[in-house]
Amino acid sequence: MQVNREWISISDMMAGLMMVFLFIAVLFMSKIQEEQAVIEEVVGNYQTTQQQLNQDLNNEFGKDLTKWSAEILPDNTIRFKSPEVLFDLNSSKIKIEFEQMLLDFFPRYLKILTNKIYKDEIQEVRVEGHTSSIWKGAKSREESYLNNMRLSQNRARKVLNFTYKTTKLGRDRRWLEGHFRANGMSFSKIIKTQGKEDSQASQRVEFKVLTKSEEKINEIINKLQEQTE
Repeated sequence: MQVNREWISISDMMAGLMMVFLFIAVLFMSKIQEEQAVIEEVVGNYQTTQQQLNQDLNNEFGKDLTKWSAEILPDNTIRFKSPEVLFDLNSSKIKIEFEQMLLDFFPRYLKILTNKIYKDEIQEVRVEGHTSSIWKGAKSREESYLNNMRLSQNRARKVLNFTYKTTKLGRDRRWLEGHFRANGMSFSKIIKTQGKEDSQASQRVEFKVLTKSEEKINEIINKLQEQTE
């Protein structure tokens, strides 16, 4: 009889463990479904915002892109891509023609971004300076990179300074100060043509919008990666 009682006790314990494991599995699956729903909602909001912003940017600037030698990329980056119009060689002084473009472009650009549809969804707006990998007289790739980093940072900063000082900001001043950044990219994101660096196309200025949805998506991805490690 003692043996039977021990057997029943062990059986009860195993059954209890199985119930615990089943409960954990149900909670785990429920958690996955909740996270999947959150991901789908965030991605859906991101896609909707991106598509609407792309449409508004093209409606506003579509007729100007050719004369500015600019383009709107699928991720809503606006790229000014004629280096001979933007700056002199190895200089961060904005050329008159580019100043005229910015005077026309930036107030309209800011008006779109501060629209109630986007204003609270935007995490950051980056003014990026990009260069080619070439630096005449550089003795190493490191020297070329650092010289181009300094140049690209100065160019991005000059563009942001110019637009900040020449635009009637009004109530949008603090929003701009809290969201706009000037970033020098050196030749970290060169443009290639047929697999080779296109030094002309790589020298450019870009206005790039980052939304809060992108940040949320990255947070979810990082969290899921941590759970699988």
